[in-house]
Amino acid sequence: MSHRSAIVALTALVLVGLSTAALSQQVRVPGAEYDADFPNEKPAPAPRRDLSGIWEPARGPSDAIQATGAKNMPDSGRPEHALPFTPEGLKANLANKPAWGTRMVPSALSNDPQPTCEPQGFPRVLLHNYRTAQIFQNAKQVLVAYQFNRKWRSIWTDGRALPKVDDFLEPRWWGYSVGRWEDDYTFVVESVGMDERTWLDNVGRPHSFDMRVQERYVRRDLKHLEVTVTINDPVYYSRPWVALDRLPLRLQPDTFDIREMECSPSEFARYTKEFAEPAAGVQDGSAPR
Repeated sequence: MSHRSAIVALTALVLVGLSTAALSQQVRVPGAEYDADFPNEKPAPAPRRDLSGIWEPARGPSDAIQATGAKNMPDSGRPEHALPFTPEGLKANLANKPAWGTRMVPSALSNDPQPTCEPQGFPRVLLHNYRTAQIFQNAKQVLVAYQFNRKWRSIWTDGRALPKVDDFLEPRWWGYSVGRWEDDYTFVVESVGMDERTWLDNVGRPHSFDMRVQERYVRRDLKHLEVTVTINDPVYYSRPWVALDRLPLRLQPDTFDIREMECSPSEFARYTKEFAEPAAGVQDGSAPR
């Protein structure tokens, strides 16, 4: 295999969310700092009402890949990880064909929209391949730039209310988000209006247009930020459920270089033709017999 072919294959594996032993036990990101590097650390107190900085999963770069679904509720087949689907939600879930989880199909037969470079959307940006993120703050907004697929979100903090469906709310890949400080160290974000074509996570969990997502960011000290994500979708789920539970992030040096993880349609097409279709027994774009 040529060097370029190897890059194409590895790139597509990351985009699809596959996890070989090498991917699940990744080498550290060059220049990154992790909690294990500072065993006797006693960080200074957290600054008030400040999330700004470059943040990396504190336990290592593989901690929030979430290849088998949202970290707190993976598609493991275990009863404690069974989601509270409504009948409509279960029907929508079974219509999705993920390349991972208990219902996995070969990647060439998956209908996951993200690997073909359709927008990953929110909250999947937090529930699949959550890597380095950089947060910026100004008087009216919190802006979050994500490494995976080089995307960004705007969270309004100027006191505006979330739009309502009755206001002819248009679907958005990244939704509409407003945030507020619950106290000096807890920032709460509410989001609505997410496009139904996006998946919640890598194993195809669906959502309706009525979904509401809450994020809680707790600044524990100077070096640490914890993230919790709760899904509330009364159309597809009979009760709210926690998808990400206090995931620890670590503040990186301000000189840290955030590497590219961009989705390339041409590289994915090449991966599909050279690797995914042969592995699934697909010939000339036709389904296996």
